[in-house]
Amino acid sequence: MTITTAKRSQLPSPHLPPYALRLAPLAAALLVALPAHATWDVTPTFTLSETYSDNVNLRADNDKRASWVTEAIPGVSVVGKSSRVDFAANARLYYYAYSEDDVPGVRTSQHEYNANGRVKVVDELFYVDAGASSSARSISAFGPLAEDANGNRYSRENQTDVSTWRISPYVTHRFGNLVTGTARYTHDVVKSDSRSLFGDSSADGVAIDLVGGPGFRNVGWSLHAAHQTVDNENFGDTSSQNILLNANYRLGPTFALTGSAGYDKFDYQALGGRTAGASWTTGFIWAPSARTNLQMSIGRHYLGNTGMLAASHRSRHSVWRLSYSDAVTTSRQQFTLPSAIDTASMLDAMFQATIPDPVVRRQAVENYMRYANLPPTLADNINYLSNRYMRQKLLQASSAFNWRHSTAVLSAYASERVALSSSEADSGLLGSQLRSLNDSVRQVGVNASYNYRLSARSSAQASASASHTRSLTTDLEGNQQSLRLGLTHRFGRSVRGSLEVRRLVGESEIRHDYTENAVSATLTVQL
Repeated sequence: MTITTAKRSQLPSPHLPPYALRLAPLAAALLVALPAHATWDVTPTFTLSETYSDNVNLRADNDKRASWVTEAIPGVSVVGKSSRVDFAANARLYYYAYSEDDVPGVRTSQHEYNANGRVKVVDELFYVDAGASSSARSISAFGPLAEDANGNRYSRENQTDVSTWRISPYVTHRFGNLVTGTARYTHDVVKSDSRSLFGDSSADGVAIDLVGGPGFRNVGWSLHAAHQTVDNENFGDTSSQNILLNANYRLGPTFALTGSAGYDKFDYQALGGRTAGASWTTGFIWAPSARTNLQMSIGRHYLGNTGMLAASHRSRHSVWRLSYSDAVTTSRQQFTLPSAIDTASMLDAMFQATIPDPVVRRQAVENYMRYANLPPTLADNINYLSNRYMRQKLLQASSAFNWRHSTAVLSAYASERVALSSSEADSGLLGSQLRSLNDSVRQVGVNASYNYRLSARSSAQASASASHTRSLTTDLEGNQQSLRLGLTHRFGRSVRGSLEVRRLVGESEIRHDYTENAVSATLTVQL
């Protein structure tokens, strides 16, 4: 459904649920630009599903409950585009009804949404970015994973709902062909439900960026300076200050040397180590073609040796990506600036050779993600709730393949998180006996999905994931595996049905082991 707006509509103000108010900053920014001519694509959907699970609440064998579950899932996708507005959002409401009464530890409803937008207030000068999101997240890395697309949505085991919103106005100006400057202010909020004891927080930050222009010929450079203050309602204020100078020198059309120098300062309750210091890196960029790019650097910061790797390659039928990062971060920062692999971005690159039109390609990506049951991000299980600062080393690899009758997506990750701040901040999350659980955590995992087109209307899907988590401090471990097999058939232009079976297995030395087997039938109507 397409709606074209030429002027601001006068609509009544309906009563909104509390979580919808978090979209207010984004809506306010969009109202500034509504007088501009814009095209809005609004796609409502409704899904009805019936599932039988032999362990609907993901409990141990002596406490598990079997049940039929009826799901009603209304949803909507909105895309807006004009010379001033760029907006994309999707939202779903989940309602669950169980055949068994008083099943412990399950949800009766849930909501998910994700919205991002940019408004051009004054051409080439003043812009506003805004966004909001809400989804279920894993409390601990040692239990059922809320981020697993093959997982169980009904159980509350090891889950909480985390919502975020942000608004970021900025001004930018080009000083001839020498320098482009940007000054940005960002306010963001992260909240979780009361069960998780993850501290709700808000942050205010300012950043100034200077980027060298084409007037410097073979030399490229940029300067970034930022300051952020985070107010956690349970643990007080923390802050960070960062300044970084990047430079590169082009030795030819495909190769450049790179270097950087900077200084970082963090204010938090440290474990005795340094919280500030200088940094430097040296490396190179190699781009032999428009399809291949390799960036690599080594260096040192105040925590020791460091490095970075970003490699990508695209062929007619495949996309390959490999990355490594080493940074000081927090769970909160991961929610506002995810480090996982963006599924849509990767599929967009894969379909670029066969679908040149960006609008048609975006729709193809959305359809594939929906049919293959892919999450918005791959290898997203690395995040869990913690109120501590940590050093995260993260290696990620992913590939996607597009053949004549089938497509496949593979991803793998390995991470190590070493806590830098006091464990007292996590006492409410973990309790006193497990306070040191997140001092040093290693995670490895793989995800795979495969879609085979049986006919123009029918397809078969298979997806699987496996992850292993270990606390190096306590030597406790956990394993999670999932498998989903399904058949999908389109009954018409806007009606789709599917049959699926799934199996989940979880083993944990701090939680109970569990196994779930489930079968479901689903009907989705695109209105």
